[in-house]
Amino acid sequence: FSLSLWFAIGYIEYSAVLVAITLLSIGATIYNLRMQSVKLHKMVSSNNSMKVTILGKDGDIQELESQYLVPGDVMILTGRRIYLPCDSLLITGSCVVNEGMLTGESVPVTKTPLPNVDNSVPWKVHSGEDYKRHVLFCGTEVIQTQASQKCSVKAVVVRTGFNTAKGDLVRSILYPKPVNFKLHRDAIRFLMGLVAVTVIGVIYTAIVYAKSGASTKDTVLWSLLLITVSIPAALPAAVTVCILYSQTRLQRNGIFCLSAQRINMCGQLNIICFDKTGTLTEDGMELWGIVPSDGESFQEKYCFTPETSLSWSPLLAGMVSCHSLIVLDGTIQGDPLDLKMFQGTGWVPVEGLAILHQFPFSSSLQRMSVIVEVLGSDEFLVFMKGAPEMVEKFCNQETVPLNFTKELEHYTLQGFRVISLAYKKLSTNNIQIIEGLEREEVESDLVFLGFLIMENKLKPETKPVLQELMEAKIRTIMITGDNLQTACTVGKASGMIPPGSHLIVIEASAPEENSPASITWGNSEENQENGHITKDSCINICDPDNKIKKFYFAMTGKSYEVIVNNFYELLPKILVSGTIFARMSPGQKSSLIEEFQKIDYYAGMCGDGANDCGALKMAHAGISLSELEASVASPFTSKTPNIECVPKLIKEGRNCLVTSFCMFKYIAMYAMIELICLVLLYWKQKVLGTRHYLMQDMAITITVTLTMSLTGPALKLAPYRPSRQLISPPLLLSMIFHVICSLIVQTIAFVVVQQQPWYHDTDVFSGCLPLNHSVENNTISEALLVNRNFLTTTIWFVSGMNLIIVEFVFCKGRPFRKPIYTNYLFTIMLIAQLAAYLFVYFANMESVYRIMELVCTPYYWRWNTIIMVAVLFVVSYLVEEGFLENRRLWLLMKSCVNYRSSSQYRVLERALCNDPTWPPQGQTQYSHQKELTVEVQEHVYDNPTFDAGAEKIVSNGTDHLQ
Repeated sequence: FSLSLWFAIGYIEYSAVLVAITLLSIGATIYNLRMQSVKLHKMVSSNNSMKVTILGKDGDIQELESQYLVPGDVMILTGRRIYLPCDSLLITGSCVVNEGMLTGESVPVTKTPLPNVDNSVPWKVHSGEDYKRHVLFCGTEVIQTQASQKCSVKAVVVRTGFNTAKGDLVRSILYPKPVNFKLHRDAIRFLMGLVAVTVIGVIYTAIVYAKSGASTKDTVLWSLLLITVSIPAALPAAVTVCILYSQTRLQRNGIFCLSAQRINMCGQLNIICFDKTGTLTEDGMELWGIVPSDGESFQEKYCFTPETSLSWSPLLAGMVSCHSLIVLDGTIQGDPLDLKMFQGTGWVPVEGLAILHQFPFSSSLQRMSVIVEVLGSDEFLVFMKGAPEMVEKFCNQETVPLNFTKELEHYTLQGFRVISLAYKKLSTNNIQIIEGLEREEVESDLVFLGFLIMENKLKPETKPVLQELMEAKIRTIMITGDNLQTACTVGKASGMIPPGSHLIVIEASAPEENSPASITWGNSEENQENGHITKDSCINICDPDNKIKKFYFAMTGKSYEVIVNNFYELLPKILVSGTIFARMSPGQKSSLIEEFQKIDYYAGMCGDGANDCGALKMAHAGISLSELEASVASPFTSKTPNIECVPKLIKEGRNCLVTSFCMFKYIAMYAMIELICLVLLYWKQKVLGTRHYLMQDMAITITVTLTMSLTGPALKLAPYRPSRQLISPPLLLSMIFHVICSLIVQTIAFVVVQQQPWYHDTDVFSGCLPLNHSVENNTISEALLVNRNFLTTTIWFVSGMNLIIVEFVFCKGRPFRKPIYTNYLFTIMLIAQLAAYLFVYFANMESVYRIMELVCTPYYWRWNTIIMVAVLFVVSYLVEEGFLENRRLWLLMKSCVNYRSSSQYRVLERALCNDPTWPPQGQTQYSHQKELTVEVQEHVYDNPTFDAGAEKIVSNGTDHLQ
């Protein structure tokens, strides 16, 4: 509307520039969307254009386009490397696949065939949560197949299209969680306020022009012009430019953004959740040593060195055989932990041990086992490797040392990752019987062999970054799938749990037949440094006036789920101090992020992509350290494989948020200053000329739009966040104050200029006689007098200088942005604007006045207006900086009226600070209520939609095989 009207009245220059900026902004947005769409299309279409081999109903083998696959088809995997076009169930043979697209972890995973169990949904019943080890997911790469002796490798198609694991990922990208940012709602309310003011202005214009006898055409035209001024058309372009500049700065820092609207949200983050392995610590494990067991006690630990090698023993045999490594393209590949374990033995893969069968590792079972044949003998062995607590359950207790728990804690408390090994000899040497053994039969009555000690070092960047975040009063949380003791040790070593604080371990047990669910609050551990508790490094969860309680909660995923289902009323209280969450599944990670958001935290998540996709999508700002396809769903991806990107993103988010508010304030003030200017001139039926508008819009507003956002973020994170509310008391008071100042100054100039002895409505040359050598020959048409007179000249200068003043006053620097002088282009343009206005106003050149549609005024009057503007600047700057933007003053005022934050987590903190019974250390509480139903998805790419039809799918597959 505004552009159409401006083109109609001949105001072409500014309209064209505004159209160009808008089109560039739209073009940049469309380009980014197009690039994302192309990338997504390539990722999806690759599955539809491949040839697959299927088994027909008559037993014949056919080649088929993958897009024509339907559930129930039987695929034959020939051994060539392909990306699977569907979700399928492995029924014969075994496969090695790369699930990096889904999990973010490029580690070969072994898939085993579905066991023969008499049930309609065997993979659910037999394997429980671990049925995925039999499923080949869409988008994963088959890198190796191994057929059984009887038949080739076959898989039954169970899901296609958007119902597959990859389809679920694509759907999450196409339909992301909506961004519920208060800035957008406040912006609409802000504009509604401007509309209300505009309506009043339009009514005023209509009345004034009607009383003066103006034509209907002029009345409508000037009323419409007032609308275009009061509701600024430049606002959308200004905010878009601000976000684009921030996105560009992030890209220069190696951070790529898929959802630009979330940059502003990063400025509000007050809690950051971190994955451990690959994020806080190094990706790989280093083999530190082993602690063998002789059945009664642990022996002397053995540390690996290049000069020494292990002698042959069952422990060494377990290390070289109990893994999922494969030889691919002449190199040994597999899980990094398995690889380090195998390499530490110095074993050369020769024909000495043959792995007959493998029960793969899974995070839910926390163990793996293999059946091994000792070549050259009739001996068959079983080796198990896994979490110490889990392996110990399957061992003959007579072979487990009495100090098992003490020895385990000795190493986990030092931050080591501990793996247990066990073995046994099978009583039969019949291969057919052995191949038919179930996992439960194999994994029983084992002999405990000892501990494998792995060292997972902190990344060098971790501790400084966490310290920086803590100094900025941003909470840091660890969410990991690793051992609780190891996670706690890493939390202490990294500074996430400060020295001198209490660590309380929460253990919750699910209800059983005769006992309700229970929650036990472990005794706190007081960590001291040099014999005394340090205070400065601790985070107080209370207000400074209240008593100080420094404690942190730690728990496992199992305990978390029990609390969610049985003690949900305690969960918000626990989350206020919860810091370490270990043994968390992908679904539990997502659920935890959501629970933090429910108590009004702005939560960020940083992970390496391995099992973190759900949490990255759920968080207000997900930051992936992996560039694999799984991270396409994450709003932000960092090329730097460490957490240094987190404070950079928060700094830029705060900068972008503050700049957006500055742009809103400036554009709104621009509209109000122009509105006051026109309202005053309309009183005398005068208007600004095209050149007047052009000077204000092009020389000031457009340059502000293009240069104010160039200011970079502050180098240091401030210990508080910028306001997230556009409609807040400081901002509204600032707007009201500057509008009043502008109204006063322009009104004074408007009234006083008419009282000058040289002022005349029609004789516009009477004020500057020396400049005009032949005044009698200087005439001006009545039409030109509308915008070329003493009033318009004076009001144009005062309003223009007013715009420059608010431009300077609103362009904030510290604490969230760099100082204004670091924005060289903005500073140069600000000086150029001031110089241009002063030159035109004091030029005393008739050609300049004629071009700019101005008239000459006496020198003393020009200096009078300069004094008015100078007073306006001093008052505006001092009040803005000394009162309106004085944080200490606002905090003092809040304390005087006893104002407290209404955020739920703040309310909980205040309540818990005054509760002498919190936390209930060394106590056990029992649930006396029915189990709550709270949905916690157990896997990020689970798709239960087709579970009801699973029986039909399996029966169709069986028909093909018969």
